[in-house]
Amino acid sequence: MTLRQFLDAIESPERSLVVLDRNAPEPVQRMLEKTFADQPIDVDEGDLDDEGEDVVLIVEDGTVVARSSLRDLQDAILLVNSDLFVTGARQLADVELPAVLQELDEIPFFLRGYPESHSEKLLLILVSRHIEQTAWEQQSGTLRASFQSLSRIEDEIGTHQVYRRLDDSPVDVHVYGTPGWEPSPQSTITIHAGYEQDFLESWFVVYTPPAGGDEHVALLALEESPNEWTGFWTYRPSLVTDINEYIVRQL
Repeated sequence: MTLRQFLDAIESPERSLVVLDRNAPEPVQRMLEKTFADQPIDVDEGDLDDEGEDVVLIVEDGTVVARSSLRDLQDAILLVNSDLFVTGARQLADVELPAVLQELDEIPFFLRGYPESHSEKLLLILVSRHIEQTAWEQQSGTLRASFQSLSRIEDEIGTHQVYRRLDDSPVDVHVYGTPGWEPSPQSTITIHAGYEQDFLESWFVVYTPPAGGDEHVALLALEESPNEWTGFWTYRPSLVTDINEYIVRQL
């Protein structure tokens, strides 16, 4: 058994993004459509006077489940690139995950990294930072994150900054990957190093709150081939708990 069992068990809900009364330039709409091209979610346009201009909805079974402004999506994902997070230009406190992106949970996305794509992985990077931000804001609970190679924690300035801040918090932080980085003697971060399949192919960020907490959230992505990933995120407490327990037992 590997972490793939959780990805294989996901039943993708049928949701669509609908841009209402768009006033933004056509290139913005094309960027939104390109972001979700070849993904299991449609991007449509519509008109609904009482919603205002440039509103983006998530619709499931004819019901609106979330709404955000198109401007929020531009600022979060359409007009930025992953360098903002890698270099630390966007701080942990500045991470914003619009409601319509939050409601794309449990939809499996297929994503490519650079140089095949400059932006596809940004969605999972943004969700990863959102989960890390959740742990930091809660100042409690447990965060488990995998990096394939632990050296990324030191090599990527933005990642190093995030985990330094988490290390200074009461959050119980565990990191996973192949050997290549050791925390300082003063650090409370726990490392788990290995070369098994789950260490080599997985990208996960899992936050579990203390008993009684309701901030469960997890991202899980698997590298299908070099620099190509399938992944999803979830807020379902039972699924987050199952993923967390597997990691505790197996890694």
